[in-house]
Amino acid sequence: MNKIKAKITKKTSLISEVEERLNAQVKMEGVSSQFYLAAASWCEREGYENAANFLYTHSEEERMHMLKLIKYINASGGYALAPEISGLKYEFDTLRKVFDEVLEHEIKVTNSINDIVDFSFKVKDYATFQFLQWYVAEQREEEELARRVIEIFDIIGEEGQGLWFIDQEIGKLGHGEEGGAIEAPEGE
Repeated sequence: MNKIKAKITKKTSLISEVEERLNAQVKMEGVSSQFYLAAASWCEREGYENAANFLYTHSEEERMHMLKLIKYINASGGYALAPEISGLKYEFDTLRKVFDEVLEHEIKVTNSINDIVDFSFKVKDYATFQFLQWYVAEQREEEELARRVIEIFDIIGEEGQGLWFIDQEIGKLGHGEEGGAIEAPEGE
């Protein structure tokens, strides 16, 4: 992590290791936002309009997750760092592959959140532990939604007009049908 100039606000209860882990999560949420944005653009180019809209919306949601973390770190007396993001993937083999990667990514984010929750509890940073409970619940929803998309591929199949029907069903998920509503975090 870069060395930061002395803060104006010197006193904080935010432990430096927790701050570092939260900043790593800021980066992960930023990467998530850009990953979804790149996947959305690919879907739009390939004619999967509903999948593209679903992923554009998801990209914005991930950005809001990042901002919520940034605001928490700064409000706690820490210093949130805007992430540098590189190495994005812009090409995908199939629509199914996009959503396979979405599910893999969401599981990775869940594991990261769980690690920070566990660490904050171990070091008795109960404020951060409490703050992260929203992310724990949110990640459960994110994984459930990603698994639902994969189920749609498995149920409908990709042959014939299957991809068209899959795209239609993904569009319904993006509008809150099937229990997959995408909501902004509180206070945003």
